[in-house]
Amino acid sequence: MHPRFLPVFALLASVFAMPVPSATAQQQTEYVIVSGGVSLMQWEQYKQQPHDRWWLNFIRAARLRIEEIRNEHGSDALISWHVYAPAYKRRMREESADMFGIINSVQQTYGVRLHFFTTGGYVIDYLNNGQPRDRVKIAVFDYFGHSNKACFMFDYSNEIDSASKAWLHENDVKKVRRDIWARGAYAKSWGCYTGESMSQKWRSATGVPMIGAVGKTQYETHILPSLATAAGRWTQ
Repeated sequence: MHPRFLPVFALLASVFAMPVPSATAQQQTEYVIVSGGVSLMQWEQYKQQPHDRWWLNFIRAARLRIEEIRNEHGSDALISWHVYAPAYKRRMREESADMFGIINSVQQTYGVRLHFFTTGGYVIDYLNNGQPRDRVKIAVFDYFGHSNKACFMFDYSNEIDSASKAWLHENDVKKVRRDIWARGAYAKSWGCYTGESMSQKWRSATGVPMIGAVGKTQYETHILPSLATAAGRWTQ
């Protein structure tokens, strides 16, 4: 070989000899938490079993879960928290509390990425496109809020008494991409009745199990939501 070509071949050899980082090594996992909105007391106060006497129901539960994830996965874990803002704006008119100040304080304390959303379709859009999903895969999805067996109801009894205009229905779950999830990912709905239908539709559509309740759940101040009755159970 002519001597003048030797530096070129040496350079090419060094390039091809460099280790190529694997796709797995470049991937990051994300923990997605969604807080639906609370009801308005102008309607709920007259019911035999009123919802959401305490407006912090779905905020406090999310905070407990965020703290749990931080303790388990460390300060560098990517946690995104999504709060249905219109419900809290309306409920704030009934309360003297600085609701958004309290919500923002959770974000500051735990270093999460806080997103306020306003439409029912937002959650699917975020799951699919909120991060570059070729590199950032979702490890866990948690939902705190009102639900029935077929859907999450982000504004139940908030804009309309005992009804909802913003939701994620089980029939729309098929729009969630199957390639956005980390290996071993799972989801959990902490709302009522999800385990009676939506959990199965979720797993069928996404390939990811969703833990949900058969029966009602109850929200408390110091622990994550639990089953409301002895007859209830968690299922996938």
